[in-house]
Amino acid sequence: MSTSTPARTPFSKLLIANRGEIALRILRSARSLGYRTVAVYSAADARARHALEADEAVYIGGAPPAESYLNIPALIAAARQAGADAVHPGYGFLAENAAFARACREAGLVFVGPSAEAIAAMGHKAGAKRRMQAAGVPCVPGYDGEDQAPGRLAEEAARIGYPVMIKAVAGGGGRGMRRVDAAADFPDALRSAQSEARHGFGDGTVILERALIEPRHVEIQILADRHGNAIHLGERDCSVQRRHQKLIEESPSPAVDAGLRERMGATSVAAVQAIGYEGAGTLEFLLDREGRYYFMEMNTRLQVEHPVTEALTGLDLVALQLAVAAGDALPLAQADVRLQGHAIELRLCAEDPAQGFMPQSGVVGLWQAPETLRVEHALLSGAAIPAEYDSMIAKLVAHGDTREAALRKLRAGLQDLVALGLRTNQAFLQRCLAAPAFVQGLATTGFIVTQGNALLQPDEDGIGRAAALAAVLLLRTGEHVGPPPQRPGRPLTMRLPLMLRFELAGLPRVAQATHLGAACYRVEVSGHSHEVEITHLQPDRARMSCDGVMRTVPFFRQGALLWLQADGTPFEVRDTTRAATAPAAAAGTADGRVRASMNGRVVAVLVQPGDVVQAGQPILTLEAMKMEHSHTAPCAGTVQALHAAAGEQVAAGRLLAEITPGATA
Repeated sequence: MSTSTPARTPFSKLLIANRGEIALRILRSARSLGYRTVAVYSAADARARHALEADEAVYIGGAPPAESYLNIPALIAAARQAGADAVHPGYGFLAENAAFARACREAGLVFVGPSAEAIAAMGHKAGAKRRMQAAGVPCVPGYDGEDQAPGRLAEEAARIGYPVMIKAVAGGGGRGMRRVDAAADFPDALRSAQSEARHGFGDGTVILERALIEPRHVEIQILADRHGNAIHLGERDCSVQRRHQKLIEESPSPAVDAGLRERMGATSVAAVQAIGYEGAGTLEFLLDREGRYYFMEMNTRLQVEHPVTEALTGLDLVALQLAVAAGDALPLAQADVRLQGHAIELRLCAEDPAQGFMPQSGVVGLWQAPETLRVEHALLSGAAIPAEYDSMIAKLVAHGDTREAALRKLRAGLQDLVALGLRTNQAFLQRCLAAPAFVQGLATTGFIVTQGNALLQPDEDGIGRAAALAAVLLLRTGEHVGPPPQRPGRPLTMRLPLMLRFELAGLPRVAQATHLGAACYRVEVSGHSHEVEITHLQPDRARMSCDGVMRTVPFFRQGALLWLQADGTPFEVRDTTRAATAPAAAAGTADGRVRASMNGRVVAVLVQPGDVVQAGQPILTLEAMKMEHSHTAPCAGTVQALHAAAGEQVAAGRLLAEITPGATA
């Protein structure tokens, strides 16, 4: 440790180079400390909450919305324009970009994070692994060489042995990462990973690692200052993942005892002290069944799941980041760190788990956060969810004295959450929390794969109740909003059943609703009879009784679409009573038409007209919400026509390709 006192770098006005919930999270801590705040926003975010709630906001939307927050010159210019003297990058976008940290320093701005040199050293997966290996830290066997020729990478994959992981060296958040189980699948997986990495991080370089079978994903949170002090704040277990992106995080890990925590923490502290690291960071490890841990990478930034650690320690990690960036010493030593209770975080994402977690864009027609949980979000009823950004729209955090208490609070709060208007993973998360393997603390990185359809299978009784409630809401909200009229007597027409047709839970439904008087109906649907009554009707919720059980049913009606929440589960209902034909299906149909499954940008066209293709063969790739999604041939045949080109933006349902069905050689 140097005997000289490091210089302080005080600042008073903070530009937040990010958007959404993390921008609001940083804004909250900065304001509590007396800092003025500046937001930046793209064309897609002109009315976003982070732009409206900061003291000042600067438009940086000259580039396409997906690239605005990656425009370093625009961000530096925005700081100068607003008179900011510090920049917080949040996470994602440029948070781990050494060039951005260097540009801030050269512009005289305090960068709230590590130095450009530390980011370059540890933010690059290959370089970080070499540093850890030199320090004696165990790493997963793999290849991190400079030769990126596809043939060389395929040879190295064969040497390592399948299954292997392809990882973007500049990546994060699961982007640019693929698991490959067989040599035949390696070329396509490599192309996709490199393409996703280039579009997400500007660097298509990858490393290869042996894929450990169902390990735990455990990370250590560290804090360090420029005075040579460094501490760790315990571990977070991030094993529940889909597409290599975390969905559920908790601390402490059910698989880590005090001794293992001390060893992993000491390893992490020694690593950051060796490179003169400053600020918050996270070292990520894979933990096998024997308790052996292997270094994967270091995230040189604040993590999405940092509220879990804040709940356990009572610390404000953003406030500590700001203090360290100003040149202050850490206000606590390792012996002062106390982990109290248990905390679990869920990531609510705009995606459809039943369709391979396909991202969804659109509008949150009705939003209500539960009061019993810490909820990080930037949403309001009517908020737009753009296709250009990450699919995560909120984080829900529960803290309890025990894991059982935290889990109970989280499940109840998730049922109280209302996010209607587009598909989310809310019901999927409920089933994850109820799965015996998770309840028992046994979930590994293979949890979602091994659970399979059990996590996608809806509750049939719940669907039946939802269908009965939907039928009555379609009737009542189609006429007016307000208490139903009270009529003397019951004319014959009131006793005749009304026929309704709608789609719910992916299937067509036919319901007969017989008016029993006032706002009470007998509903016959899917072979079952239900008695449903509305006691109070408001524009966005109804108090309803179904088979004698009263409940509040939030709903959002938009033309033929009705979204409702029953027993804590959201349902999408499409009224087809008056529809002449069923709506066209997206993605692929048996007649050979391939349609866009979402709004997105075409990043690769893999066939040409006249090509002979097999059913399931990739045709083209769309990028949406920072992830790539392959669209495949729905049948064997010959490519007749292509209706989209690489680089083109397309809307959901757009016809992309036509294949003439027929046997192939």
